[in-house]
Amino acid sequence: MAAKKKKDQPDFEQALNELEHLVEHMEEGDLSLEDSIKTYERGVTLGRSALKSLDAAEQRIQILNQHGENSEPQSFEIPET
Repeated sequence: MAAKKKKDQPDFEQALNELEHLVEHMEEGDLSLEDSIKTYERGVTLGRSALKSLDAAEQRIQILNQHGENSEPQSFEIPET
């Protein structure tokens, strides 16, 4: 049975979308100092969550690319768009 995600940890796409919204909101400049700090803290949490998701995806790809039990993980490059 697959492990359940914590309720407060969004998936990668949700984290990026919320981060974009937070940045836009902060750039408007209408937040109080306290609200700005809370928004920044949420952004840090989302950023860390997104990095964890990327690390997990990279590990899965490395496992899939293994050709033998003693082989080294294969590196990969993200194609430019």
